[in-house]
Amino acid sequence: MTSPLLTVENLRVDFGTGPSALHAVRGVDFTVHRGETLGIVGESGSGKSVTALSILRLISSPGRIVDGRIDLDGVDLLKTPEKALRDIRGSRIAMVFQDPLTSLNPVLTIGDQIVETIREHRRSTKLLNSSMQGSVYLSKPISKREAWAEAENLLRQVNMTLPERRLRQYPFELSGGMRQRAMIAMAFSCRPELLIADEPTTALDVTVQAQILDLMDDLKKDYGASVILITHDLGIVAERCDNVAVMYAGQIVEYAPAADLFASPQHPYTRALLASLPDWRRPRTEGPLPALPGHPPDLTTDFVACPFAPRCPEVMDSCMKQIPARTELDGGRRYVRCLRVE
Repeated sequence: MTSPLLTVENLRVDFGTGPSALHAVRGVDFTVHRGETLGIVGESGSGKSVTALSILRLISSPGRIVDGRIDLDGVDLLKTPEKALRDIRGSRIAMVFQDPLTSLNPVLTIGDQIVETIREHRRSTKLLNSSMQGSVYLSKPISKREAWAEAENLLRQVNMTLPERRLRQYPFELSGGMRQRAMIAMAFSCRPELLIADEPTTALDVTVQAQILDLMDDLKKDYGASVILITHDLGIVAERCDNVAVMYAGQIVEYAPAADLFASPQHPYTRALLASLPDWRRPRTEGPLPALPGHPPDLTTDFVACPFAPRCPEVMDSCMKQIPARTELDGGRRYVRCLRVE
């Protein structure tokens, strides 16, 4: 197994303070290895996006990270000064947000935004001389002309039509798929070690979705990056991810290699998610797809029992009285929070 690139331990994020504080993320742990794609799935409001934003310390007020450790190859990002963290954002960790239309600056052209990112985080090198003792290079800020040429090349890499024209267009002039390609080009412009993709295929038709995901896979191989892929689409997870973290009510309730999770899901919530998938082999006479009753729990409360118990089809009496601990399986390759597994 490759070495860990990112390690998140006991991450806790609150919104607000006092008794009315909303506990959005509650003790999340996971590791992303070099070259790995980790999928994070779960219902809306389960804490997926907040976890991703916490890695880059982009939680805005009234949100705050109250506990935890986020280690990027030996650097604790929660203790890194803001100035140093700005150098890490974009250059070592990049993020593709859910909605590129609202994430891109509407008053700057696509080219200006990519060029700004390149000039902020990249430097050009020039060979001054070479000898038996070694080579001497001059490092200097990349020029606007060099950055513009690099931006055009990046748009070609993401299969953007007429890249020289797109650079001079504004976000509202592009289609959803084009804007997403521009966001991915910007994310990879500094050759990051880790890409966080938060619902990168939202609101795109299935053909464009496949193109965007293929593009991310190609760039991941070209640059040797790791990927955290946040999505609701379990089909995408099955095809693209090495490991999967299933989130519910701010916790990871099951973590496993993708193949193992789909072959033998251990948590009732995971099984419920998989049962809700359309299956052409299921006769239409069976009626509508299975659905979970009830609603997710109130995140302003402290859990005194399993948060999934009120909706669980396999609930036991003990589930209403006890919080399930993390149970490791398969020699630590996977874990689950469920009293039945305990």
